[in-house]
Amino acid sequence: MFSRYSLPESADLTEVENRITPGLAKRLAKQGLALGAPVHIRVFKESSELELWVRKAGGDYGLFRTYPICSYSGALGPKLKEGDRQSPEGFYTVSPGQMNPNSRYHLSFNIGFPNAFDRSHGRTGSFLMIHGNCVSIGCYAMTNDGIEEIYLLANEAFKKGHADFGVHIFPFRMTEDNFARHSGSKWQGFWRNLKEGHDAFEFTRVPPVVGVREQVYTVAARPAPGLKTAAVPVVKPR
Repeated sequence: MFSRYSLPESADLTEVENRITPGLAKRLAKQGLALGAPVHIRVFKESSELELWVRKAGGDYGLFRTYPICSYSGALGPKLKEGDRQSPEGFYTVSPGQMNPNSRYHLSFNIGFPNAFDRSHGRTGSFLMIHGNCVSIGCYAMTNDGIEEIYLLANEAFKKGHADFGVHIFPFRMTEDNFARHSGSKWQGFWRNLKEGHDAFEFTRVPPVVGVREQVYTVAARPAPGLKTAAVPVVKPR
């Protein structure tokens, strides 16, 4: 179990906590959600949106809010190498040590690029963040108001002993119409792989278990509360 004392702290973070926690807790409660519950983040590049999901008492996740992304770098498609000024796509995990309340960009957290999938493809890069200040050089930049809520919700979950949270980054809303619009992209196969994780969450509203095998993401859907395991879609290895 993590305690608040194992998390990075700063005077700025304390000020943010004191200023927004009461109102944030009330807004969560109106949606049947609670401060300190596990969180899950989904990013959609093309529409510049970040979804913040919070686990409900029943075990599935509810959408708390969709935040506008001020800026991200590059085009649709994954980050390939250090210095390409491209924002990543893929499935990432954030633990307490990746939180930075002393960021030059107000508040930030490192998404964990490169992950095992990226490394298997020889992709390089470092310090890829979600942060404030609306300025991006390969990161996902939020408004300061937005990053304050996102950071605080994640930080409070860590304080309650939750070990990590997922950041799932997609090129666009994973509809067939959008795939058709981008049918000429060389990343179609990669995006179809990402869609497996996207669809598992859409079906159960519980973050799936994601692994890597033979340079491909593997996805195992977790059953939602009250849902028979047999009803969960099975993604066969490629």
